[in-house]
Amino acid sequence: MHSDRRVNDELARAGARKWHYAVLATLDEFGPASQARLSDRTRIYRSDLVAVLNELAEREQVERAPDPADKRRNLVRITGAGRRALRKLDRVLAAVEDEVLAPLTATQRAQLTDLLTILVDHHSDGTATTPAERMPP
Repeated sequence: MHSDRRVNDELARAGARKWHYAVLATLDEFGPASQARLSDRTRIYRSDLVAVLNELAEREQVERAPDPADKRRNLVRITGAGRRALRKLDRVLAAVEDEVLAPLTATQRAQLTDLLTILVDHHSDGTATTPAERMPP
């Protein structure tokens, strides 16, 4: 709970939320995606995802454009501003991680990551495809 609170607090100080990070990280890793695919990858409900994308689009961090293969749907892509925002958020999250895990040695941190990955993999349905999805809360 402490870690989750610290992440939320620091993301808010940076003007972001976890969902913003999840969308930007997913688009950066996998490239443009339909809103449906982005919802599946981030596990953000489609109705909630629209609001997140609107917020990111207002900040010019993502763009929506018609899919050349299917004009009925849009593809969402990260912009240069989105990549810069993502790098900033990566630094914010790394600082929180260092703060929360400060009592652990590098070896202990690696062990913790390995053990948490095993638990996440065991309890997931196999659809965790992004680092944000594989990251424990």
